[in-house]
Amino acid sequence: MSAPDVVYCMLTVLFVAASIHGLRQGLLRQESGWRSRVDHLLHAAMALAMAAMPWSWGRALPLMPQTAFFAAAALWFCSTAVSHRRGSRRTTTARSMQAAADMAAMAWMSHSMASSSHGGHTVRQAEHSGPQAGGSAAGDLITVVLALYLLICSLWSLTRGMPTLRNIPDLEGAPLAEHPYAHFWDGTMALGTAVMLLMPH
Repeated sequence: MSAPDVVYCMLTVLFVAASIHGLRQGLLRQESGWRSRVDHLLHAAMALAMAAMPWSWGRALPLMPQTAFFAAAALWFCSTAVSHRRGSRRTTTARSMQAAADMAAMAWMSHSMASSSHGGHTVRQAEHSGPQAGGSAAGDLITVVLALYLLICSLWSLTRGMPTLRNIPDLEGAPLAEHPYAHFWDGTMALGTAVMLLMPH
């Protein structure tokens, strides 16, 4: 097994776990509002798509519908950054924009793979080319900007809850935006997505 395959296996495990978490939060959390449920279900759908993307059967899935779906999901999270009022405005906006970047990155990867395919390259040939969008400078720039933003978001999410992890009286009753494990899932999703952006497809 090659080194990229090992990384893809690790990412698949991460994204499968994230999709299970998203489904659990979206379907089983009774106190969640409808917007929160939609957010979690969108994250679950993205995680499942990410888990499948590195493998041959995942690459066989229709790419253009994925691009449209996740682009719409990115716009959804941009809208929640303005309209969602739970928690502080600054924290809510930051988390929504991070989720929007996750969805935009997924849409970008799907679009790039579809463009390579339509340009006369097979998926296997695209796997050995540059990161995204046919190796164009503009495509590489978009990939790098998204990856850097997601890396910054992952560090912010994974470190901001650390001082409060020791003494939490009631994790189950904590609001989603204040739940330290919510920050963990946000951070790991952003980190995994950034790695996927920079891996060959």
